[in-house]
Amino acid sequence: MGIIIELFGEGRDLNALQMSCRTVVMFIIALALIRIAGVKTFGKNSAFDNIIIIMLGAILSRGVVGVSPFFPVVISGLTMVLMTRIISILSIYNKAFGKLVKGQSRSLFKNGTINTLNLHKSLLSENDLMESIRKEGNTTSLEDIEEAFLERDGTISVIKKDNK
Repeated sequence: MGIIIELFGEGRDLNALQMSCRTVVMFIIALALIRIAGVKTFGKNSAFDNIIIIMLGAILSRGVVGVSPFFPVVISGLTMVLMTRIISILSIYNKAFGKLVKGQSRSLFKNGTINTLNLHKSLLSENDLMESIRKEGNTTSLEDIEEAFLERDGTISVIKKDNK
């Protein structure tokens, strides 16, 4: 037991070795939690996903620096990840809940017309739309674009016209 205390310390007075050992263990635990949460949680960067990432980092960091007891911190992180998984599953089966948690896409441009109402709801300007059309549509002309959407993750996707 003495070696564990020597390597991982107790309380807030931790030395560099103890914090490093805690970091290694917490890194392994974080990898396991990511696997439980599912890769999607840490890949799409929606508002929901960013909240989870920030909160999980804040929770787990407390165990590394010794501000909170190690095992309650790990259990709290596990609770966060399980909640994320449950919310994700519920949003699959309940569209209204999914819309509440994850938002919905908005059409910004269709049939040659910019939807200024949806642009304003999204806090975007026509310049923002045109920037995405240049980047995602690889064009400077709206005439080449069929439709553009603000996606749930905050990106703008562009569908080019089929020029057959």
